Amino acid sequence: MHTGDQLSLTAAHLAVRTLGPATVPSPLAGGLLDRRDTVHYVAETDRVLLDDTLDMAARRRVPTSELPAFEPGGPRLRLFFEPESTRAGVVTCGGLCPGLNNVVRGLVLELYGHYGVTSVTGFRNGYRGLTRAGAKDSLTLTPEGVRGINSQGGTVLGTSRGGQDTVEMVDTLTQRAIDVLFVVGGDGTLRGAQEIADEADRRGIPLAVVGIPKTIDNDIPWIDHSFGFQTAFSRAAESIRAAHTEASSIPDGVGLIKLMGRHSGFIAAYASLASEDVDMVLVPEVPVTLEGEQGLLAHVDRVLDRQGHAVVVVAEGAGQDLFTERPTARDASGNVRLHDIGGLLRERITDHTAAGGRSISLRYVDPGYAIRSVPANPFDSVYCTRLAQAAVHAAMAGRTATVVGRWHGRFVHLPIALATGSRNQVDPSGDLWLSVLESTGQPVPAGRPPTSDARSDLSSEPPGR
Repeated sequence: MHTGDQLSLTAAHLAVRTLGPATVPSPLAGGLLDRRDTVHYVAETDRVLLDDTLDMAARRRVPTSELPAFEPGGPRLRLFFEPESTRAGVVTCGGLCPGLNNVVRGLVLELYGHYGVTSVTGFRNGYRGLTRAGAKDSLTLTPEGVRGINSQGGTVLGTSRGGQDTVEMVDTLTQRAIDVLFVVGGDGTLRGAQEIADEADRRGIPLAVVGIPKTIDNDIPWIDHSFGFQTAFSRAAESIRAAHTEASSIPDGVGLIKLMGRHSGFIAAYASLASEDVDMVLVPEVPVTLEGEQGLLAHVDRVLDRQGHAVVVVAEGAGQDLFTERPTARDASGNVRLHDIGGLLRERITDHTAAGGRSISLRYVDPGYAIRSVPANPFDSVYCTRLAQAAVHAAMAGRTATVVGRWHGRFVHLPIALATGSRNQVDPSGDLWLSVLESTGQPVPAGRPPTSDARSDLSSEPPGR
């Protein structure tokens, strides 16, 4: 969200749901919980402030104790569940993303190794695995069984899209006596997790539902970044470099790379900055202009005149308004099927340059599936493990309808409703997009760029800032 949207959030919006009083002593007490306060440690009674600038905090005009803040993640001295009798379930949903197996492995190792939970069920193929028919294919997850899966791409549990009946899914969880359900997925998956938690609450079932937000596009709001994002833009940068090598090796070569990003252009922006070889970046948050002196086609002409080759990166969701005369369809998850902006640009660039008497050699690259199916890089591997550990801590303490994430470098709990209530997008007036414009030298349309209606890139900086 932008400043105005952030200011509208109160402490109530950030409150997470609990199943009841935590009265069970934690097996971690006296060991891992024997901690001293440091600048890196947030006690469970402390809070992580939403605002990260003095100006934002001051504009609220409330006492410090009333500033909106997140509940910190991490282990608790008291638990809601008895670890020895707890039964956990894990499900991965939606599209593939680097790090899914790392999360599954991290959950299993934390549950078994530190809490002594000895029953962990992996439900196969997304929410289909929670149906009566799908549950028959479930498998038992053990530390031995997940050994080495962190080096593999994809998910050993399988995944799927499409809505299943919430009542039937809760029936399955009840029949399996599942106390804790870990859901790994994006915004649609998390909405399903919210529905499962609400249905269990209506029935009076003490079911902890904890989400680990997964989106390769980095569009989940109120977390620093989503797991797999760094791996994704790093691999995308390799594709850009390859396209640049092709384009720069031939006269009037043009490299056109279409990257993932339905509504948010973070992969395109960061991959382009990482490669340093891009002449224009097109993202969903900024209208695409083809014609005129400030348009893409004229810019390609100028770049070819100047350096003999050009590289253009486009996010898959950019320029969808250029397809107004074509019908709109939806996929199994209810998402609008995107029109092929890459194919359109390839056609328009080729036709435009030919009309101007220039014969170009255009190389079109679409590495989407190759990017999302790779294993997590070292940073994402660590991040996935830490998210999994935070999720187990939250669930065992009785948090539900809750997502774990990191905000300002601290692990926190946030309500699923908050995580799915808006979308993280590149702010056309923010510093990330300014960096892209500075790096590419692409034209800026006259007037101030339109402001996105979702949260800006306030928390989208990659790790290590």
